[in-house]
This record gives sequence, C-alpha cells and structure tokens, in this order.
Amino acid sequence: MNDRFLKACRREKTDRPPVWFMRQAGRYMKSYRAVRERHGLMEMFKDPDLAAEVTLQPVRAFALDAAIIFADILLPLEGMGVAFEFQEKRGPVMRAPVRTLADIAALRVAEPERDLGFVLESLRRVRAELEGKLPLIGFAGAPFTLAGYAVEGGSSPNHLRTKQLMYREPEAWDQLMGKLCDTVIAFLRAQVRAGAQAVQLFDSWVGCLSPSDYRRYVLPHSRRIFAALAEEGVPTVHFGTATAGLLPLMAEAGGDVIGADWRISLSEAWRAVGGAEVRGIQGNLDPVAMLAPWEVLRKEAQAVLDEAGGVPGHVFNLGHGLLPETPEDAVKALADFVHEHGGGSPG
Repeated sequence: MNDRFLKACRREKTDRPPVWFMRQAGRYMKSYRAVRERHGLMEMFKDPDLAAEVTLQPVRAFALDAAIIFADILLPLEGMGVAFEFQEKRGPVMRAPVRTLADIAALRVAEPERDLGFVLESLRRVRAELEGKLPLIGFAGAPFTLAGYAVEGGSSPNHLRTKQLMYREPEAWDQLMGKLCDTVIAFLRAQVRAGAQAVQLFDSWVGCLSPSDYRRYVLPHSRRIFAALAEEGVPTVHFGTATAGLLPLMAEAGGDVIGADWRISLSEAWRAVGGAEVRGIQGNLDPVAMLAPWEVLRKEAQAVLDEAGGVPGHVFNLGHGLLPETPEDAVKALADFVHEHGGGSPG
C-alpha cells in the first residue's frame, strides 16, 4: 500500500513527500463535469455510487498519495435542521438562518447513520475500492465555519452577524458551538469507523478572527473535537485559510498536521506550530499558481519543496482548494514533479 501520506502525518520517514490536493475531485476535471451535467450537487453527495465515482476520478488519473471523500462541509447542517440549497453564482444559501437563542435551541445534534449515512456508505465503498492501494481521508467543517454559514445565511465578506452573535450573546454562541461540536465529533468518529484512515477539520473562515477572539470563542470547541478524535487512533489535519496569525492557537487546539496557506512560508508556519518535532505541516502552494505557465509552476513548487527540506511531516498540498479553471495537465505535471524532485525524508 502507498502509505506515504499516513507516514508523513505521523512524521515518519518517507521515500518521497506525499501529495494530494484539496478539492481534487471537482469542476476542473472533464470526467467530473460529465457527471455534473446529469446530476445536481446534492444528488451527487447523497448517491453513494456517484460520490464514490467522483472520489476515485482524480486518484485514477493522477499520481496522488491519498483520496478524500467527495462530500461537502455543510451536509451536517441539514441533519441539524438547517435547510440549504446551492444556488448558481451564489453558492450555499440557508433557507432560515440561525440568529436567535430560539433558533439555536431548535437545532438538533445530527445522528451520523440517520442523517449522514450516505456519506458513510460512500466511504465504505471507496475504502473497499482502495484497500491496499491508497489511504482515504474523511473530513468535516469546523464549528466556527459551520456557524458562520448558518448565522450569515451563506457566504459572507465580513462575517458581521456571526461576530455580533459572539460578542453580544456569548452564552448563545457557546450553545451553538456546543451542538456543532457534538455533531462534528459524532460524524468524524463515524467516518473513521466507515473506513476513513485520516480526517481533516476544515475551518475555512476562521481567519477572520483576531487571536484573542479565536482563543475565547473557538479554541475550546476545536480542542474538544481533537481530544475526542485522539481515541480513534487516526491522523488528524487542522486546516484554515488566512490563519498565519492563528497557527500557534490552532496547534494548541489540536491536530497532528496543521494546514498552512500561501500567505506564510513553511518555515515560519512550522515555527509557529512548535516545530517539526511535534507537528506536521500541510501546504502551501498558491492555488492560482496552477494556472501559470509550467516553468512558473515548477519554480513555485520547487520553492515549497526546498523550504520543506525533506523534513518528515511535510504533506505537499495547496494553500486552499484547486480552482475550477485549473488545467488537468497541470495537476498531473505537479503531482509527478513532487514525486520526482521532492526527495525522501531523512530517517
């Protein structure tokens, strides 16, 4: 089995750095678009045959070291009673945002098999297909990011309503985060038992917070999730964007590997999370570099590899997900380049 990714998460020696890409199953692939032309997004998420097929498309096409299940971070919200839909050019839109104490009280904790069983079945099918070949990553949205969508009613440029709830009604905020934590913990545990060999917590919006606000309003909840996952015995990845000023706190919250985006160098990120002796780092190529001419992309990728220096615990990835405009040839060329030029980590 190709276990480079799992070894890197454990900061063990690898023959070459592992590489996978966030959003590696998605709109940049012709095979994905062919499926999407016939099916809606929610149908694809909820049909295990379709979700498994889309999950497997990139690992069949490219030399990747892990698969990540095709799902969406918002799916647990539906199980909690927050209905939403994906609208063209707007993204996810909540039908009834969560903004009052009564709204929070009405939320239920999602039950994995009942409310998210389609994701678990997708995991089982992909794990069966990849058994002995590649590891499978499960994931969930972090409580802050899920709360942001639920409170704002969709994407937001400034997270105004979310911060207002935090500041004006801290007890209500803690109740909301508590229910989200319970849902995320149960969901990630269920994913591991369904076949996920590592899990990633996506806190995509948490970079909007100051360090002091992160410590008060987010850290205790994220820490509770990682403490619960420690019992499952699988590697954990803690990811956010625009989090250069939050990396020490994110490491304090937990995660065997901390995601770094392109706004901070790998060496600075590693220092921020306590050093390569205690944490792995995932990242951190700018996704837009994938649209550059090959000579530019190659140079940028080599810079990431040079800075990692072959130290155990580096997982090559982008600083965020692949963009829809990304050429498939660039994905293939980059994955091959990392394997050919990354070198192994010292023992």
